[in-house]
Amino acid sequence: MILMPSTPAGWRSWRIRHTVTQEFNPSDRGQTFHLLIRPTGGWRSLDLREVWRYRGLLGAMTRRDITLRYRQTALGVIWVVLQPLLAAGIFTFVFGSIAKFSSDGVPYVIFAYTGLLGYNAFSNSLASMSTCLVANGALVSKVYFPRLILPLSQIGSKLVDFGVAFALYLILNVTFHVGFHLSLLTLPAWMLLAYGSALGLGLLTSALNVSYRDVGFIVPVALPLLLYLAPVAYGTQVVPKRLRGAYGINPLVGIINGFRWCLLGRGSLSAGSTIYAAVFTVVVVVLGVLYFRSHERRFPDVI
Repeated sequence: MILMPSTPAGWRSWRIRHTVTQEFNPSDRGQTFHLLIRPTGGWRSLDLREVWRYRGLLGAMTRRDITLRYRQTALGVIWVVLQPLLAAGIFTFVFGSIAKFSSDGVPYVIFAYTGLLGYNAFSNSLASMSTCLVANGALVSKVYFPRLILPLSQIGSKLVDFGVAFALYLILNVTFHVGFHLSLLTLPAWMLLAYGSALGLGLLTSALNVSYRDVGFIVPVALPLLLYLAPVAYGTQVVPKRLRGAYGINPLVGIINGFRWCLLGRGSLSAGSTIYAAVFTVVVVVLGVLYFRSHERRFPDVI
């Protein structure tokens, strides 16, 4: 038996167990009834089918996020390609022209841009998910819906941004005569790793940010550091061999190398770092979903 409460106290559903000492008879007196009400727990608390039932709301929130982000901006969606293009230009000047880092035989601007595609897919999603619950505090505290909808809607809007940025990559590829390779067919797998790892970490940080607002300050500081601790503006081969073990702890190393290998058909692709990135993504998604759902009931009261 499932009850849906009318109050916005955050209880998603209740699992009710009842025991009766004997069959109920209205004429009998002194009957004893025991009604035990418990919140769902464990794997049952996930109930991802409920998220599917609210898929219309997920689509509406995704469209709302895209619309609000570019409303009253002169350039609109052009910012999606302008930001990584400017960053790639700066990396080309600093690391390509001054530091003379290798670019695996392709123009440095497209070498850096392909690294930024993978990094931005991860960082932009994680940054927006970390604050999505607090930013929608009024909605969370007054209206019932699966709270997973909020971080998932951030992934949806960032997929649109990735599509626009990828279209610019195709133009750069043709302009610089890089060519296309069969490795491009593996792009969905690398996107899954990038957005999956961002989703898992985003669920953890968004839930923690409800109780500890420090998280909202830590994530924007940590993400730029990860930019330079991952092979975005440089290749893995420039890292000293004695440091590559510690360097490989960052799962973005395998993901960004995979993006670059996929898009350019060249570069270093380590089976070990790829497997590590895949395992990391699976583990962090499971932990993120479990932690998010276990603390979901407290969101309306704490936020």
